[in-house]
Amino acid sequence: MASTYEKIATTTLGSAAATVTFSSISGSYTDLVIVFRGNNTSGGNRAGTFILNSDTGSNYSATFMQGDGTSVPSARETSGSIQYFAHVLNDNTNAIMQFQNYSNTTTYKTFLSRGNSSSTVVQARVGLWRSTSAINSITFGLNADNYATGSTFTIYGIKAA
Repeated sequence: MASTYEKIATTTLGSAAATVTFSSISGSYTDLVIVFRGNNTSGGNRAGTFILNSDTGSNYSATFMQGDGTSVPSARETSGSIQYFAHVLNDNTNAIMQFQNYSNTTTYKTFLSRGNSSSTVVQARVGLWRSTSAINSITFGLNADNYATGSTFTIYGIKAA
């Protein structure tokens, strides 16, 4: 059986970086999946973020829940200028983000993200980017920190079934 996932690009950091950008993303897939594995440079708990198509307007919203073995907080965020995808710690954080119908130009874009660090927290998030533009670039950032050397981002396109 043929795979529906096609690797578009991988970035592995050779040195610490504040941002990682995928640009000129082809619109020839139905969905995008991005896999992150990495750390931050400070050792603290930092929020991994992204912006789509350089849009820093108040166009992002999300609902999330997380667990740390003691508590299970949840919250709703509205009218944000960036979007969060996971807590990025210094102990091997993993995250998977899915962008549905990313190239459709008649609907807002939805995404799901799931992330965890190896010893601290798990998190799930569902979000919306209030734009009908096709997603052609994604810039990942890290709240008040840098992604550590060796952190990896891989973007996959999902072929139409």
